[in-house]
Amino acid sequence: MRGIVFTVLGLLPLVCGHPYYRDYIPNGYAVFNPCGASYWQAVGHYDPNHHTVMKNPFGVALSNNNHIWNEALCRADSDGDGKTNGEELGDPNCAFTLGSTPSQASSGHPGICEPIGSGPCANVAFRCGCHGNACTG
Repeated sequence: MRGIVFTVLGLLPLVCGHPYYRDYIPNGYAVFNPCGASYWQAVGHYDPNHHTVMKNPFGVALSNNNHIWNEALCRADSDGDGKTNGEELGDPNCAFTLGSTPSQASSGHPGICEPIGSGPCANVAFRCGCHGNACTG
């Protein structure tokens, strides 16, 4: 029995993800959701509410940058929609530092090419309600 409890407790970090990464980016708790009215909770992932193994392009970039928001990550366009990560997250001047307030609200999602299915995003496979191979609607 004790082995089962330790095994379950050991797996909790894998299931819960790392929501504190949202502290490291501008408007991390209020990222625009191109698929609905609520905010995108799992910013670096394709599923808006759950931290999944499959990361979106911004999640990959943030991870490759050691989860540090800096000018290079801010000025990059991780999702290829023509807007920088900083523009989409409300930090167009790349001035955000941990604990500070961004200069603007988020206006886009840095890991989801939008508007979904049009313009530069027409060839992107992501669709709202589809996370990986599972579509919910």
